Amino acid sequence: MTLDASLEAKLKQLTDALIDQQAARTIVEPLGQCEGFWFGGGNMQVDANGDLLLVGRYRNHGDSRTGLSAGTRGLELAIFRSTDHGNSFQKELSFSRADLNVGDRQVISIEGSALRLTPGGVELFVSTEKTGIPYPDHLAEFLKPDTGVWTVDFIKADSIAGLREAAITTLIECDDSSYLHVKDPFLYEHADGMSMGFCTHPYGWTSSNMAIAHRRPDGTFESPNYACFPRGTTWDVAMSRGTALFDAPRVGAFEEISVTLLFYDGGESLRKMDEHSAAVRRPRGYSCEELGGVAYWLNDDQSKIHRLSKELPAFVSPWGTGCSRYVDVLATPDGLWATWQQSQEDCSQPLVANFLAMDRVTEILG
Repeated sequence: MTLDASLEAKLKQLTDALIDQQAARTIVEPLGQCEGFWFGGGNMQVDANGDLLLVGRYRNHGDSRTGLSAGTRGLELAIFRSTDHGNSFQKELSFSRADLNVGDRQVISIEGSALRLTPGGVELFVSTEKTGIPYPDHLAEFLKPDTGVWTVDFIKADSIAGLREAAITTLIECDDSSYLHVKDPFLYEHADGMSMGFCTHPYGWTSSNMAIAHRRPDGTFESPNYACFPRGTTWDVAMSRGTALFDAPRVGAFEEISVTLLFYDGGESLRKMDEHSAAVRRPRGYSCEELGGVAYWLNDDQSKIHRLSKELPAFVSPWGTGCSRYVDVLATPDGLWATWQQSQEDCSQPLVANFLAMDRVTEILG
């Protein structure tokens, strides 16, 4: 079952107003003002005092398919706090690559992360590329020099500061060559508990995909569903990786309808494509410069996900490469916060934010 066209149009109007490329403002700058430099790949939370907490990673130029010789890539994980309702953010905690080593596995690049506040403290999910993890024996030669394998790790503490000395354990790793690299965790709180979505890559880095795993009451995770969201057939044929799940507010026309929105990154190729000189020029999306899409499911039925962005991407920056990715959405009583990485004229990708007041949300969905 899908929504009728009028209700889908309302959802599209809501997501367009939330991921507003022109209204967004930069909240964290990258370390360089050129291609390959960005900050983001995390999420935002609000604590009991109303402070906004933000996690993400600084990334410098590099390419995980060609090794560290191509650049330093993900070099710092940082947590920021805003005490002035998102007007400014101050760094509160920082991790280097070495800080995130797990045993004899050394981190050579930091990727996406997710922060979760709990009654007992804080949980941090972080993905890193590590040495010391082999490819399956029959594919060992395909592990490129100066590269590693991605896994998702877990840190738990009673406070943000306590994360610094807390133990780091590996939460998700995979030895299946189809999903060998796992990274970019994002969290979804729902009536049955909490689930974690994440990105996967096959051993040859030929696509970018989404998986999801449900958390058991004891804190462990069930076996992931690696086929929960197939890649698209047009602009997102090479990449369809989720970055956020968000329940649409139950207001207006949606008061009696349960809709979960999936924001995802997509692209037509892992490499920048050459375009026909006489063809319509448009951003096509490629590795590190993905475009944004949106889909939904109804009544908690994750087995049937419907794209709102079937033929063209939903979110494209008006600047640089058009890259608009790693969307995160935080619902507060006053409205919705969205953050994402947005390509600039210099092709850097700062973390930008937009706030949509709840009265505007109600107006759109009414």
